[in-house]
Amino acid sequence: MQVLHCDNHILVVYKPGGVPVQADITGDPDLLTEARAWVGAQFHKPGAVFLGLVHRLDRPARGVLVFGRTSKGAARLSAQFRDHTVQKTYQAVVHGRPPADQGTLVHWLEPHGQSSRIAATGQGQRAELRYRLLAQHGPLSLLEIDLITGRKHQIRVQCSAIGCPLLGDLRHGAPQPLADRNIGLLAARLAFDHPTSQQRLQFDSPLPPGWPWQPLEMQRM
Repeated sequence: MQVLHCDNHILVVYKPGGVPVQADITGDPDLLTEARAWVGAQFHKPGAVFLGLVHRLDRPARGVLVFGRTSKGAARLSAQFRDHTVQKTYQAVVHGRPPADQGTLVHWLEPHGQSSRIAATGQGQRAELRYRLLAQHGPLSLLEIDLITGRKHQIRVQCSAIGCPLLGDLRHGAPQPLADRNIGLLAARLAFDHPTSQQRLQFDSPLPPGWPWQPLEMQRM
């Protein structure tokens, strides 16, 4: 497991693509169980290890994830996510090009099976994000996205709604899968206040090996 930071109250890790954040019906290895095992081994903790899950990433996405190592740390981190004071910056490789090089997307989302879909205005939950076009190569674009709200599959649904489905995201309109069955979505940066010192912290994700736009020699905007 790739650990980006660890102290008495938080554990920040890199989540690989294809790994669920917590155990699900597939029974596949999950990040929370692996992180608990790492903490137990690293600090020689016998028995059950506490680790608070305060946010999630979609299984086929990759990037920075933070856990709370104490109940106080987890509660205060959860409050920051709930109050939208955590800065969550993503990078997304999408098909097509958005209608403008930068802008704000606002939609209303409602549950739909295991995902979400666009609902009539005023129904469901309000979803908002800001995006900026970073680069383009042929039919693909690289976007930087600041997530304002945190709805289920929000980036995937909203990008699809403007005709720019994420690379490999068959569920939301991509024409073909990626070889590893992941999608072109990276939780690139996470910034929040430390739960005890209140110091503002920022963590950047390493660029995953074979990340979709690396071999494309994309033209920077």
